[in-house]
Amino acid sequence: MSVNLEAGLRAGAQTLGLALSDAQIQHLLDYAALIQKWNKVYNLTALRDPADMLTHHLLDSLTAIVPLCRHTQGQPVRVLDVGSGGGLPGVVLAICIPELNVSCVDTVAKKAAFVQQVAVSLKLPNLRGLHARVESLTDPYQVICSRAFASLPDFVTWSRSALAEGGVWMAMKGKHPQGEIDALPADVKVFHVEPLTVPGLDVERCMVWMKPETI
Repeated sequence: MSVNLEAGLRAGAQTLGLALSDAQIQHLLDYAALIQKWNKVYNLTALRDPADMLTHHLLDSLTAIVPLCRHTQGQPVRVLDVGSGGGLPGVVLAICIPELNVSCVDTVAKKAAFVQQVAVSLKLPNLRGLHARVESLTDPYQVICSRAFASLPDFVTWSRSALAEGGVWMAMKGKHPQGEIDALPADVKVFHVEPLTVPGLDVERCMVWMKPETI
């Protein structure tokens, strides 16, 4: 199983144009193993099959790497992953872009604790799990991201207090969410929507970039 998983991960990363080191590949595989190990107790994901976990979780999260790197330009920015659950995409971002400082926030204590466990097990000093409601966070983050978390209006409204000056929101969505975009607060502007292709998955995915509009 693990050999196939590694081959699939390497092939998928290559398709996405990612030059991941052997250590990063191993970290991603170790992370998948931790999810499987803790899943029975913590109920981190409904997916049990390693092949599904590869496509729906790891490769799906890896689609964010190139767009995010294009945005951050190698700067050591602070990233907040909202409604992170078992750490997707936050843990993947922390593994693949080590200059980022990634916090994964979830209202479920077990899930935040799991992310902390991952940070310790994989020795990732740039990752932490936060057990909190995102509305309560006021530390500034330059990028606030989410994956299948909530509607865009709820996402930006709930996380606004944590957005740094000049910061952006990065939402990973399925189909182009025109209805949600139309319902955004008047002072939030979508400045880019880009289609994402997940290797091995025939589904529609896109990333919606937003920022506060200065009135």
